[in-house]
Amino acid sequence: MARLGIPRATTSPSRPISRQNNPPRLTPAIAGAPNPRGMAKKAAPNAAAGNCKYWLLKTEPGEWSWSDQARAPGGGVAPWDGVRNRQAINGLRAMREGDRCLFYHSGAGAASRRVVGVVEVAREWYEGEGEAASGGAVDVRAVGEFRRPVALGEIKKAAGGGEVEGMREFALLRQPRLSVMPVPAKVWDWICEMGGGFVQDGEDEDEC
Repeated sequence: MARLGIPRATTSPSRPISRQNNPPRLTPAIAGAPNPRGMAKKAAPNAAAGNCKYWLLKTEPGEWSWSDQARAPGGGVAPWDGVRNRQAINGLRAMREGDRCLFYHSGAGAASRRVVGVVEVAREWYEGEGEAASGGAVDVRAVGEFRRPVALGEIKKAAGGGEVEGMREFALLRQPRLSVMPVPAKVWDWICEMGGGFVQDGEDEDEC
């Protein structure tokens, strides 16, 4: 499985930061839980216009985990860089501010391969700066952690049963080494439902 480079937990004061509270999709409400990480709340233009797209981002938790992302400065904002595969880079380039992404922990053991949370695009593709000068990146912001991680095995089972439209064609199953990929809307909804929604700012989240 392709390994993502470590996003640097730094932000530049000149970077535009969008804030979003009510995204256009995702289904289940959850019981709120205290969350000291302070997620931002202003709607991003892309999502407000109903044009939000969905993606999945893979990372090795030993290098950059959900906890690292959530604790990054600026309300959980960090560059998503270190991507070298051309198809994955094209995915990053296609992202727009306000798009939402499943945060996926990859790893050597099957038990570690699971979707653990949701981030949103805070800054669209830009050429690398400083340590990442040889490549490019997007900035993503932590939105919320799933109440219940969704394992790769569950996703494979749903694909085998044909219960979710678009699941069999989902790149996570067809191109397992790809680290950045689009997520069909119905697959997104199903994964968020399985995850029980996510916790944001200690409040009940009605949508994912």
